[in-house]
Amino acid sequence: MSGFKTTALRCLLALSISLATLVARGVGAAETAAPSVAIHFSFDRPLDASMAPFFLAAKDGSFSAERLNVSFSSATGSPEALARVAKGDSELALVDINELIRFRDKEDAAPVKAVFVLFNRAPYAIVARRSRGIQVLPDLDGKTVGVADGDLSMRLWPALAQQNGIKTSRTKFHKIGAAVREPILSAGQVDAVAGFNYLSAVNLRDRGVPGADLVVLRYADYGCEAYGFAVVVNPAFAAAKPDAVKGFVRALIAGIAGTVKEPTRAADEAASRIDDGDRKLELDRLHTVLADNVLTDEVRRNGVGGIDPARLERSIGQIAQDFKFRKRPTAGDIFDDSFLPPVAGRLIN
Repeated sequence: MSGFKTTALRCLLALSISLATLVARGVGAAETAAPSVAIHFSFDRPLDASMAPFFLAAKDGSFSAERLNVSFSSATGSPEALARVAKGDSELALVDINELIRFRDKEDAAPVKAVFVLFNRAPYAIVARRSRGIQVLPDLDGKTVGVADGDLSMRLWPALAQQNGIKTSRTKFHKIGAAVREPILSAGQVDAVAGFNYLSAVNLRDRGVPGADLVVLRYADYGCEAYGFAVVVNPAFAAAKPDAVKGFVRALIAGIAGTVKEPTRAADEAASRIDDGDRKLELDRLHTVLADNVLTDEVRRNGVGGIDPARLERSIGQIAQDFKFRKRPTAGDIFDDSFLPPVAGRLIN
């Protein structure tokens, strides 16, 4: 009996020491019972300053504060990033929401949904030279536009042209490699190039093309209602770890708020992750993204991350003008708002 008492006392002593150690380290029992959730996150393209909110959230500890261990990698495009999420190779990814809409129409497509919209306005644009007689979108009549293979903006060009009374047959599209998009425009080999508002225009200014000679014809300014890049989630992961998805969204919102407050620091953090990253160039890019794509009037009213279902439905209709759906999806098939915090937690001052 005395041996039993001795053993019991030793166990109690060991337990007391363990608890005292935890208290001394400031670690609560709840924390020890909730290990970090690992998340592999895929970007759908090479890194640039538009991804700064993610990097700032990592840098400032916003992900770790939500008990998330987030790692990043890049895919070769939205289709690859979506495939990673569908297979579970990545829990979450940043993709073009319009590619998600097309992806969901595939037979046996995984029910991947967006849970957060980063770009309230799609970045699609035609970047042209004023010196070639282009001021507004209808001026593309009879002009030559360079288009890289797989350019996402061209998927919505037919709807945009129809909406603005432009005869598509009157605009010549010249296929080019993405790497020579800006060089051939700066050399005057084409009148304009298709792409993203924050890439080509900023890159061209960096190449020495006078800003006064550049005009950025943003699709959003001519009636295109498409949203842009959005965070999508693997459906099985969302079902099993809903709190982790909500935590990721909260951390990203903190990253956006930090980016808006300190754009120079955010651009520096992004540039540090890019091979030979140019801090000045990425800061210029970031300012363009925030002004044109992220901090829209809609976002200032309703907060970041969400969608207007009616607007998303209309944008799906615009896609349908050049894409034959087997079964046209609804806004609810594409976006799940259940992981968003209330509007008050999404407002960016």
